[in-house]
Amino acid sequence: MTTVRQMERMWNARSFTKLLRDMLAHRVDGVFAMEAEMNIAPAAVAAALIRLDELGQAHLPLASTFVRFLLTIQGADGGWGDVATTALVLKALMTSNGVGASIDRGLTFLANLQKEDGLWPKIPIKRTASDPLISAFVLQQLGHDPRFHAAIRVDTALGWYGGSQPSLDANTRRAWERATLRCKSIIRTSRIQSGEPAMVWS
Repeated sequence: MTTVRQMERMWNARSFTKLLRDMLAHRVDGVFAMEAEMNIAPAAVAAALIRLDELGQAHLPLASTFVRFLLTIQGADGGWGDVATTALVLKALMTSNGVGASIDRGLTFLANLQKEDGLWPKIPIKRTASDPLISAFVLQQLGHDPRFHAAIRVDTALGWYGGSQPSLDANTRRAWERATLRCKSIIRTSRIQSGEPAMVWS
C-alpha cells in the first residue's frame, strides 16, 4: 500500500503516471484500465486525494496542495480535459463534504456532454459516439452523490443499460453492474445533512 510519504515523493518528482498506477492498483477503479483514457496529472492527483480521504488524512497540507493543483488546472469549460478524468476529479473534490463553484462547473460539464441515450462520449465533444465503459466509470465515481443525481439524468443512463445488457462484453457488463449498485446506494443521511462542515472549493 502506498504511504502518504510515498505519495508526496511522487508528487514532488511529478511522477504522475506512477502515482496514478499506484493509486488505482488493488482498487475496483483499476479494472477499467482507464489510464490510457485519462489526463494523467489531474487523474493521479485526484486519485491520491481520494486515498488521503480514505486514510483519514484529508487534513494534511498535502491534501490542500492537491486541491489547489486541481482547481488551478480546471478548464474554462468546467472539465479537466476529458470525461473520465473530470469524473475522478469531481469525486476527489467532493470528499470531505466538499462544495463550491468548481464542483458545480464540473457537474455542468458532465451534464452538457451527456447524450440523449444517457451516456457520455469518450472525448468532450457531444456529437461523438457514446462510450459505455467511460459512462459506467462516470456513474461508478459519482453515482452515490445526490448532487450528481440532481445534475445528471441517471435514470436515463440506467435505462440504457437495462436495454443493452445482452450486447455488452463481459468486462463492460461488470462495470455497469458496479455502477448500477453505486447509483442505487445514495446514503440518505449524508454528511451534508449531518451538519458536518463543508470544504469549499471555488
